[in-house]
Amino acid sequence: MTVAADFFQQTSKVLSVSELTRSIRGILETKFGAVWVQGEVSNYKLHPSGHQYFTLKDARAQIACVVFRNTMAPLRQPLADGAHVQVYGNVSVFEARGQYQLSVQIIQPRGLGVLQAKFEALKRKLDDEGLFDPARKRPLPKFPKRIGIVTSPSGAAIRDILNVLRRRAPWLHILISPVRVQGSGAAQEIAVAIRELARPNENFAPVDLIVVTRGGGSMEDLWEFNEEIGHEIDFTIADFVADLRAPTPSAAAELIVPDIVDLRRQMDACVRGLGRELLNRVRDAQQRLDHARDSLRRCLAHGVDNYRRGLTHALATLQARSPVRELMLRRNRFGDLRRRFVELPKRTMENARHRFQRVEGILRVLGPDATLRRGYSITKNEQGKLIRSVTAVRPKMKIRTRVSDGEFESQVTGE
Repeated sequence: MTVAADFFQQTSKVLSVSELTRSIRGILETKFGAVWVQGEVSNYKLHPSGHQYFTLKDARAQIACVVFRNTMAPLRQPLADGAHVQVYGNVSVFEARGQYQLSVQIIQPRGLGVLQAKFEALKRKLDDEGLFDPARKRPLPKFPKRIGIVTSPSGAAIRDILNVLRRRAPWLHILISPVRVQGSGAAQEIAVAIRELARPNENFAPVDLIVVTRGGGSMEDLWEFNEEIGHEIDFTIADFVADLRAPTPSAAAELIVPDIVDLRRQMDACVRGLGRELLNRVRDAQQRLDHARDSLRRCLAHGVDNYRRGLTHALATLQARSPVRELMLRRNRFGDLRRRFVELPKRTMENARHRFQRVEGILRVLGPDATLRRGYSITKNEQGKLIRSVTAVRPKMKIRTRVSDGEFESQVTGE
């Protein structure tokens, strides 16, 4: 009874399934973390979601594996049951099933080697940090004046690159920072050399670009260039991070500086082209000058002709209105007016006399006296106004009556 009581006192707390599973998951993930495991693939399945599920097994045990979508680039050869692989991932627990599993990040054929897997892991890490992004790549200067070279001073790489640089760009100032390019500690030396060249001080002027180079070798020989800080078949992490990669030191030298022979050839071509362009422009200017001269001559001739025609018209107008001619015309008009003025009174009197005689003849026939001679009379009141109606007279009114040979006065009688 005592043993049982002690046991229940020690386990008095009751956990839920979720709490227990979560605790187990925490212990596993903390204890193991990321591990390398090798085995045979079985029960492989590509889910419609893009996740991949399979079991990794050997002769005595097995473990569930999952590759989440977008965790790694597609494999050159897709997974299939029976494949022998090495996987790198984190030990975890799928809580919904209470099943521990491996969340895979790298898959490679078994036997490829730990260095290659380490290379792939570091490459993916730096790629995720954006260090391989093409947007980070800066263009190299076309005509560098000073360059820094980080390499071993005793290797073939420095001789190759110096030979090419002296031949292609004899004006170039070269600053060599000697480092070890393989072996333990080489990566730190390379990083320090790059940092020193990138931060100039009073000992040397700034460089336009930095070249980090070495010869080829095995993966083990080149491994210091895979730390976080070659020939054609050798790719290192430094190749992906650099602004520009070259397959060999000689190729790097050819990429960073122009060839002086090519420059001279280009300069000669530019001089010839400039000479042709200048000659063409001079000839074009001469033709434009000739054209302008002809146009000016035509414009001047046209202007002179217009001026001459205007002058001729003005002269003709002046001649038509000359003072002598105008004076002569005015004199003729004055003479005509004088003759008309002299002859006018006599003619006017004669015309007036004829009109008077005509009027006199008309009056003689139609005038009052002629009417009186025909037996008519004219009667007026005392004021001399004509009496045209009997209503204009009154009794005892004095009136005067004119007949053809005189006048007499009378008085109106009667009511």
